[in-house]
Amino acid sequence: MDKALEEVSFKVSKGETVAIVGLSGSGKTTIFELLQRFYDPSKGSIEIGGINLMDLNPTNLRSNIGVVPQQPTLFSANVSHNISYGDPMANEKQIQHAAKEAFALDFIEKLPEGFESYLGEQGVRLSGGQRQRIAIARAILKDSSILLLDEATSALDANSEQKVQEALKVLMQGRTTLIIAHRLATIMHADRILLIDKGQLIAEGSHQKLLSSSELYKRLCELQFNH
Repeated sequence: MDKALEEVSFKVSKGETVAIVGLSGSGKTTIFELLQRFYDPSKGSIEIGGINLMDLNPTNLRSNIGVVPQQPTLFSANVSHNISYGDPMANEKQIQHAAKEAFALDFIEKLPEGFESYLGEQGVRLSGGQRQRIAIARAILKDSSILLLDEATSALDANSEQKVQEALKVLMQGRTTLIIAHRLATIMHADRILLIDKGQLIAEGSHQKLLSSSELYKRLCELQFNH
């Protein structure tokens, strides 16, 4: 059976922002799934703070990881309920503060009943960028030390992407952040970029370093920026 990842090894320092890039099917999402213990590696280990993830309770582990996915799951409940999913014990003031930090306050206050407005199934009343900012407010409220951003801006138009990027900058401050991105323009300023290809880590470094040392990374950049 083919392995999703083969001999992939890297370290992420506390507070560092690391981007993971590569072609579709290269193994990027598998890394995120392993970090959240949706399944365990058949060989080797994953550690946080020197502790093997397999020695941690999955619920406790996930409570310390904030995730902003490409398609966030929203409930048909109101805005407050959707944001407080990040911390069910949060009060109204904390929920509103998280919304403000996520640059979501402007559109929430324009909804018919503000924070009490019901969003419909999967947040059908909101645009893609608005749904993402609700997910970011959720992650701000959760206040976890580790952050996983999975294609958080890939489906957005330019105007929405700018607002979401501003919200993400607030969210990422002081946190250890891993980013999966197809759109390389969004991760050029990461502390480090990991290039994954066919389940293997083939290069790592800054955007400029990879541009000069990796033919695959250079090709990915040319395809996107020329387009």
